[in-house]
Amino acid sequence: TPPGYDANTDEKYPVLYILHGGGEDETGWANQGKTDLILDNLIAAQKAKPMLIVMPDANVGGSAFAESGLKIFESELKEVIIPLVEKTYRIKADASNRALAGLSMGGMHTLYTGVRNTDDFAYLGVFSSGWIVGRQNEVADAQYEFMKNNREKINTNLKQFWISMGGKEDIAYNNCQIMMDKLKNIKIKYTYQEYPGGHTWPVWRNNLYQFSALLFK
Repeated sequence: TPPGYDANTDEKYPVLYILHGGGEDETGWANQGKTDLILDNLIAAQKAKPMLIVMPDANVGGSAFAESGLKIFESELKEVIIPLVEKTYRIKADASNRALAGLSMGGMHTLYTGVRNTDDFAYLGVFSSGWIVGRQNEVADAQYEFMKNNREKINTNLKQFWISMGGKEDIAYNNCQIMMDKLKNIKIKYTYQEYPGGHTWPVWRNNLYQFSALLFK
């Protein structure tokens, strides 16, 4: 919760749901990500809006890279996590006050769930991610077809579709470039940024710093 949450008992807040990568869990953004320090400093400097940050465990069983795993998490987020958060905390419960972001595997969840649910999320952040060429071609092709068929809705609903990479040394770099070429071809609007450092936490901390400052304007 942001500074002042316990004191300002009449105030409701927007929410950022942020997801870890493969091999990690809900502690990733809290420990390695330094999320509390980054956001507290941004809020104190009035560079980010006060917001709640939700860091769920996205390890839902099965392969995270197969559509079955992506679907399970989409269901878990929409049917369990968001209702629980909105029941427990003082939340502005609409798409314009709800953001979804993630790194690597969490970026895939963001792509899958976020793009399919722009009625629920107005802000998407995809860090060091992109559909894996070869391994995820079927998922990716279906995603691009969905985006093409729903281009106007996606472009209208999303206030930020923010994609970032850790430079050419990032292991997801090539997959991401191929994905962005596809997005250009089907005329999906997005913003792209690079921060050197590869597939590492210093990059993702900077991604959080940059992305969170864009939210809920």
